Amino acid sequence: MSHGDKVTKLPDNFSSIAFTSNTEFAAIENIEKRMYGVQFHPEVTHTPSGKQFIKNFCLQVCGCAGEWNMRDFAKVQVDGILSRLGEDKFVIGAVSGGVDSSVAAALVHKAIGSRFRPFLVDTGLLRKDEAIEVKKRMEEHIPGMELKVIDASEEFFSQLAGVSEPEQKRKIIGRLFIESFERAVEEMGLPVENCLLLQGTLYPDVIESTSFKGPSSIIKTHHNVGGLPDRMKMAVIEPLRLLFKDEVRNLGRELGLPHESVMRHPFPGPGLGIRIIGEPTRESADVLREADAIYMQELRQSGHYDKIGQAFVVLLPTVKSVGVMGDHRTYENVCVLRAVTSTDFMTADWYEMPHALIARISNRIINEVRGINRVCYDVSSKPPATIEWE
Repeated sequence: MSHGDKVTKLPDNFSSIAFTSNTEFAAIENIEKRMYGVQFHPEVTHTPSGKQFIKNFCLQVCGCAGEWNMRDFAKVQVDGILSRLGEDKFVIGAVSGGVDSSVAAALVHKAIGSRFRPFLVDTGLLRKDEAIEVKKRMEEHIPGMELKVIDASEEFFSQLAGVSEPEQKRKIIGRLFIESFERAVEEMGLPVENCLLLQGTLYPDVIESTSFKGPSSIIKTHHNVGGLPDRMKMAVIEPLRLLFKDEVRNLGRELGLPHESVMRHPFPGPGLGIRIIGEPTRESADVLREADAIYMQELRQSGHYDKIGQAFVVLLPTVKSVGVMGDHRTYENVCVLRAVTSTDFMTADWYEMPHALIARISNRIINEVRGINRVCYDVSSKPPATIEWE
């Protein structure tokens, strides 16, 4: 009940069946019509017994059988892809190497094999050695798949020059992704009208990018939500659109993907572009890449990586900090370590990392990454904060 909005008057023939200290109608019912309403989110991690709440409603009130499983979901999605594809169409897809795009790629490749043409856009905003490592890992874990790498970094940095506002950055990056899709199809020699575009959209992406009529607002724009420009004749295919992150990981296991791919921390489509507060430049991206690589290495070596839902470094190039290195004064960047625990990624708690580990990570970043002289740790949960900073 963290937001403060509430219903103040019940509809006719409804009664209150739950309340809190600040909300008299936390849950309501009309027994005759078998209609129920709640003033909170039973589906999120922060709601105690939330899954049991939904299960009781589905099985006991609605009379559902509870026979749904991930194997059936995979089969339904494969059949749906085949029915949309026909005999002369191809699917192209941007693969980042993250959980969502890896699982989506594995699902489509299982359905259509070589008629799936994946590519990776190197925006210049990927993590350290990301393009090389993703290509190697994806081709090893999904036998028969060939991943094409497109270097578009010059164009991305050129278009982002002087841009600091987060939504503007997201929209520019989203537009450049679409243009990269178009070039990829052209280079493959495939007719656009015969191609479908695979996107790894998840349900939280849809929720955060959509505002229905009423007081709700768009939290942030996701580059892979909202379809394609009118000029493009390519239809979008989103097989993961109704799944949360934990369900996507279960689907990945069902498809035979290894632990390394399934449990990889999420990485946003705009990449480091939204982890650099302010204008993203090649120089600031290089600094952030080095700090993030140290952070990930220490988390893995200490055994904490798999205990964390998502961890990353945020660079604050607009905030300078005075420091001392040896006998010299420095005036350099501040970075922030972020780590959260979550299953659905609609809610998240900051991770209580051991102080000794934070100290080791901080010392390594300050001593090894030129351009950073101060490290902070983010202790904000979602809500009220979001997981990413922008």
